[in-house]
Amino acid sequence: MDERVIAKCIGKPVPEWDLAHRLPTAGAIGPGVQDSGSTFSINSTYMDVIEPSFLEKQWFVTGVALAFICIGIGPYIYAFTHANGSSGDFVMNCLANLAMVLFGRLVWKLGRGLFFGLRHRPIRFHREARKLYAIRARRYFASSEQGDIVWEAPWTDDSIFCLHRESTSFGTVFHIRHYTVDDKGNVIRVFSIGREWTGNGQVAMALAQWNYWCAYMNGGPNGLPKPMLFLTQDETLRESFLFSLYGFGMRAPVIIRLLMMPLILVFTVMRFFANATCRAPVWPAVIARISAIAPGDPYAEPRAGTPVGWGDTVLAQQRGEYPNDPKATTAGWTGELDDRRYAETWLERPQHGVAART
Repeated sequence: MDERVIAKCIGKPVPEWDLAHRLPTAGAIGPGVQDSGSTFSINSTYMDVIEPSFLEKQWFVTGVALAFICIGIGPYIYAFTHANGSSGDFVMNCLANLAMVLFGRLVWKLGRGLFFGLRHRPIRFHREARKLYAIRARRYFASSEQGDIVWEAPWTDDSIFCLHRESTSFGTVFHIRHYTVDDKGNVIRVFSIGREWTGNGQVAMALAQWNYWCAYMNGGPNGLPKPMLFLTQDETLRESFLFSLYGFGMRAPVIIRLLMMPLILVFTVMRFFANATCRAPVWPAVIARISAIAPGDPYAEPRAGTPVGWGDTVLAQQRGEYPNDPKATTAGWTGELDDRRYAETWLERPQHGVAART
C-alpha cells in the first residue's frame, strides 16, 4: 500500500488489530517458508525487497494522469462561459476554479514520487548491521555521499513489525508493516514491506513470507528456497506489460485478460512513461560501504544465467531451469502442518500462534 495512504496513522497509537498481530523477529509464524515475489536480490550480507506500491504503480500513475486531464475541465468551463466577450456566470466561474483546485491538489498529492522520482524504493534486510534500511524518497539536491532519503528499523524483538489488515473497495488486503513510535506510543513513521495479499486465504502466504525474511536474517541464505522470481530493477516495456497484466491476478482467466486488454495496455504505457521520468535509487555511501558483496559469494543472486523478471522466469520454468513455486518447511516445526489452517487459527488467536524454532 502506498505510503501516502498509510500516513493517516501518523500521530496516533498503533492500531489495536496490528498490535494483536505482531510478528516476532525470532521464532516462526507457521510451518511455511516461501517468498511470494518480493525479492530484487540476495547474498550473504543483505537482501533487497520491494514495497507494495512497486507492484501497484500503474494504477496510481494512470489515476494521476486522468486527474491531470480533468484539470482541463476548469479552463473549458471558463472559456465556454466567457465566449463572445461574456463576463460569465459567477457560479460557473466558481465551478471552473474548483475543478482546477481539486484535481490539481490530487495530482500534486499522488503524483509526487511517481513522476521524476525513483523507479523503485528497495528495502534492504542487512544481516550484519541487524537493521532494515528503507529508501523512502528521492533526494534531489545532494552529494553522492548522501544518497536518497533512508529510514532505518532495527531487527530486534522491540521493533514493531505487524501484519496489517485493510478493507478496500477490492476486498480485504493484508501487508506487513513496521511502526516507529514515540515515547507516548504514537506512530511517527510507518512503512510496509514486500507485497500485499488479498483475503484471509492468502494470510498463510504472508506468514510464509515473514518466515522467509526471519530465516534469512537469523540464519543466512543457506537452505532458503529460491525466491518466486527476482524482480527486475531495470524495467523494460515487456516487464511493464507483464506487471500490468498480472495486476489483474496471476491466474486470471484468459477471457478476463482479453476483456481487460485495453486497460492493461493503458497501464503499460503509463507505467513505462513514469519509469522513464525517474531514476534508479542511490544508497547513501555509509550503507553502500557496509553492503559490499564478498568476491565469490556463493549465495549472490541474481547472477549470470539466473532469470530476472516475469518474462524470463516463466520461460526458464517452462524449460525446467528455474523451480516453480519453491518452498520449504520451518526447521524444527512441530505444530500444525497445514499452513492455511494454521493461518486461520493465528488470525483468531495470534498470541498463541508463535512457535520458537528448535
